[in-house]
Amino acid sequence: MIDQNEFKALVSLLDDEDSEVFRHVHNKLSSFGHSVIPFLEKELGEREHPLIQERIKDLIQNMNYDNILNRFRNWLRSEDQDLLKALWIIASYQYPGLSFESIHKEIEQIYYEVWLEFRYDMHPFDQIKVLNSIFFQKLNFRANTKDFHAYENSMINEVLKKRTGNPISLCIVYMLVASKLKLPVYGVNLPNLFILTYKNKEVQFYINAFNKGLIFSKADIDNYIKQLKIDVKEEFYEPCSNLDIVKRILNNLLVAFDKQNAPEKISDINKIIEVLENE
Repeated sequence: MIDQNEFKALVSLLDDEDSEVFRHVHNKLSSFGHSVIPFLEKELGEREHPLIQERIKDLIQNMNYDNILNRFRNWLRSEDQDLLKALWIIASYQYPGLSFESIHKEIEQIYYEVWLEFRYDMHPFDQIKVLNSIFFQKLNFRANTKDFHAYENSMINEVLKKRTGNPISLCIVYMLVASKLKLPVYGVNLPNLFILTYKNKEVQFYINAFNKGLIFSKADIDNYIKQLKIDVKEEFYEPCSNLDIVKRILNNLLVAFDKQNAPEKISDINKIIEVLENE
């Protein structure tokens, strides 16, 4: 339990010009852990001193980032490597106060909307057509072609709120809902385009969530690869792992922050990628 008097006294010392005092205060506040962030955010709203405000912001950002790295380390060790949890961790980089429950609830609501119209005795094509109808027409999820490289396209909370996204973020929401419907829908790592595949023992076809759930075949992927003039790889046709999906989202963020000329954010994202590749 944080002693409020001690906490407020420490915050008041954040503007101390003595570097040793500031270092001690910074380390002490950091030692309270991630749970102190809501208290710091409250102080940020109440303090008027510019230097204290700036140092509180830096402290929150640093503590939040350390927590994100630790969350990803734990995620890597988890058996299922839950995709929604990874998306929540990524979004927490920009939105420290974001709760997992809030985005989980949004996915549940989309699932419910589809479930009302869904029947398990339908042919797979018809099942996907129902999902497409609810997802793209009733709920109006759509491609963000106007601001394709915006970082918000990689933030699950923003995608769910605005109902727009890039190929991979739309595919992920679509896939999470399909999974709750017990449909064998998985992500596929195509060059320059992330798609989905419906795959079981009897049938396999592909879905482009960036083009309103367009259904297409292996031959269409063959033609796409041919147009790109690159070597064919098995991974262009088969489901990829949740880890592959997370890495691709992070690489999209690198592009987004590069276009924003935000080197510190690029460095942060690269460190997250290093954790995912080297832990």
